[in-house]
Amino acid sequence: MSSAREVAAAVRSGDRSARQVTEEALAAVAAGDGEVHAFVEVLGDEALARADAVDAAIAAGQDPGPLAGVPVALKDNLCTRGIPTTCGSRILEGWRPPYDATVVELLRGAGAIALGKTNMDEFAMGSSTENSAFGPTRNPHCLERVPGGSSGGSAAAVAAGFVPLGLGSDTGGSIRQPAALCGVVGMKPTYGRVSRYGLVAFASSLDQIGPFARNVEDAALLFDVLARHDPRDTTSLRHRAPPTLDTVEAGVDGVRVGVCPDLIEGCAPDVAARVYEAAEALHAAGAQVEEIKVPEFAYGLSAYYLIAPAEASSNLARYDGVRYGLRVDADDAAAMNTATRTAGFGAEVKRRIMLGTYALSAGYYDAYYAQAQRVRTMVVEAFGRAYASVDVLLGATAPTTAFALGDKVDDPMAMYMNDICTIPSNLAGHPAVSVPFGAGADGLPVGVQVLAPPLEEALLFRVARAVEAGAPQAAWSA
Repeated sequence: MSSAREVAAAVRSGDRSARQVTEEALAAVAAGDGEVHAFVEVLGDEALARADAVDAAIAAGQDPGPLAGVPVALKDNLCTRGIPTTCGSRILEGWRPPYDATVVELLRGAGAIALGKTNMDEFAMGSSTENSAFGPTRNPHCLERVPGGSSGGSAAAVAAGFVPLGLGSDTGGSIRQPAALCGVVGMKPTYGRVSRYGLVAFASSLDQIGPFARNVEDAALLFDVLARHDPRDTTSLRHRAPPTLDTVEAGVDGVRVGVCPDLIEGCAPDVAARVYEAAEALHAAGAQVEEIKVPEFAYGLSAYYLIAPAEASSNLARYDGVRYGLRVDADDAAAMNTATRTAGFGAEVKRRIMLGTYALSAGYYDAYYAQAQRVRTMVVEAFGRAYASVDVLLGATAPTTAFALGDKVDDPMAMYMNDICTIPSNLAGHPAVSVPFGAGADGLPVGVQVLAPPLEEALLFRVARAVEAGAPQAAWSA
């Protein structure tokens, strides 16, 4: 499959039409998604109409943008005007947003073609895309394995070659972890770098939208399109992000890389080995590599699974059967509300709502939620100390390669442990990226994670590109 940059260049030059590219992508989805189930909604007619508009703009001598004619998969928690947006949940059954998310508007303005909405763990709560009300997504590299989550549908769509680019959301690793398991690039920007307007909230202080791509350059290209201030999002940063694509090939000569054992220990031996090989590749490329310990990261998982459910219990209170989505009639409003939420939410969402409500309740707030926020501050301060001596950190993205479907659905703690390496960046609001780096002992993809200080996306992509350049060729990527 051509890269996003290649597709856009070919469309802008007239070598290919946006309609031709879109038809090919739709054909690939029709032929292969029956097994993978990356998409919950394919926008055939809408995508072709948009492609025709791009072609018309080019024929009129206009530049449709840096993503001209590039098909993109959208995670189904991104609002799309008039198109079902389910968040993988029955409780939003039949809801069609009256507006577009800011990132959807930016994609359209850049000439991209939204090909469809992708499957996800319900309300982004999960690490395997098995919690969806519409059935699981499968890993394109092995259909008996999970693609990761919660953005598993977008990761799988890119990995399967259906689209060059995808969008996901990352609350505790939901872009980077599925990127690692599917063998694609997945990046979480600095909190506030990309507008959350139109992203259906899970945990508002942690959520961030970011790109999936098959290579680092394409991920940088998509990030550059999305990184804009948005006055409709009160957390959107006013500081304009410098273009990252211009410097992605600048190399890592002299860059100080800290290999973090706290993001490696406990991982499977084959995953840990790939991280150390990536460190060697960076050293060979001119980086200064040293080991740096950040023991505070060990507390991140516990803090996250109090803060995120607490915010979720508040955010999901709006699904009450009154305003939109599913409604189960009952004798009075209270009974209707209870019946609607009982029928509409899945087991994992109910589990997290109850956990979050408990953590925020009188008598427990200080012991749980407030203490978790203090731990969050401790993690932020630990990052600051680490970045005083190194420029970036290097670690694993996920503890293992893709695990079998059904393997962890009955063990919530085992499922939560999949986020142990990715959560620290969300707690701190820092950028991080997962880059494919060879394969594990089972032949499935391994992702290596690069972490950077806030607002340092340009540096992050430079290091990610050097990791990518030094990666061994794996059978699944051939």
